[in-house]
Amino acid sequence: MTRQVPDVRLDLAAPAGCARAQTAAGAAARRGAQRRPAVRDLPVDRATPADQPGNGRQPVNARILVVDNYDSFVYNLVQYLGQLGAEVIVRRNDAVGPAELDDLSVDGVLISPGPGIPQDAGNAMALVSACAERALPLFGVCLGHQAIGAVFGAPIVRAPELLHGKTSDIAHDATGVLAGLPSPITATRYHSLTIEESALPPEIVVTGRTASGVVMALRHATLPIDGVQFHPESVLTQGGHRIVANWLVRCGGTVDWPRVEQLGADVDALRATAFAGV
Repeated sequence: MTRQVPDVRLDLAAPAGCARAQTAAGAAARRGAQRRPAVRDLPVDRATPADQPGNGRQPVNARILVVDNYDSFVYNLVQYLGQLGAEVIVRRNDAVGPAELDDLSVDGVLISPGPGIPQDAGNAMALVSACAERALPLFGVCLGHQAIGAVFGAPIVRAPELLHGKTSDIAHDATGVLAGLPSPITATRYHSLTIEESALPPEIVVTGRTASGVVMALRHATLPIDGVQFHPESVLTQGGHRIVANWLVRCGGTVDWPRVEQLGADVDALRATAFAGV
């Protein structure tokens, strides 16, 4: 089931292939974000300081490179990682490439959402290939997910419908980053493009789909590579912190599962409050 949600600036915004609905206030915030100086290297997240690793509350459990595909709200994902104890380095997609992976000594790479197609997303596809060659844990979200599909031979095609701020029920097999979640989950979608499943090789396993058959999640059969077309960082997505925590485990991190549950409950409460009476 796909549902239109109110056009409220509660979560993310981005154009084109990962377009995001927003109110006028949200649009103004986005324009302000675009005017800020480009962030080339940010060692920690911009979340609440109390949630940053190394402050005595959250020990650092993994060092993560987030590849920013020029998405104004990539820091929602960075915040989730920081809340779960990761040390985060953020680099734009044209400011980091395969050559830097070894120097950065990261435990995993997250390729963010963003506009356009994977082929135009800087070094995103080259980084997918580099992670595969190194068996380095990789998580692709929206455009990052499409980059995984493209590297493994699948065309990126028009989705059956243009999705701006819609939620869908995602049926899944509870493996990879979706482990421990009920099926289906409700997830937020902001995309007009999708992976053509028929062209995927056998080693890429589709782990989640919409009722209409659109690929919503995948993993590599033997390598630590996962992707989701939907947005785990959205307040409208169920189990977002669990998804990110599952991936941190793939990166060798140690996760405080009671904290994961509490963070998820906090998001559930925010969602219920925001949409009370809608």
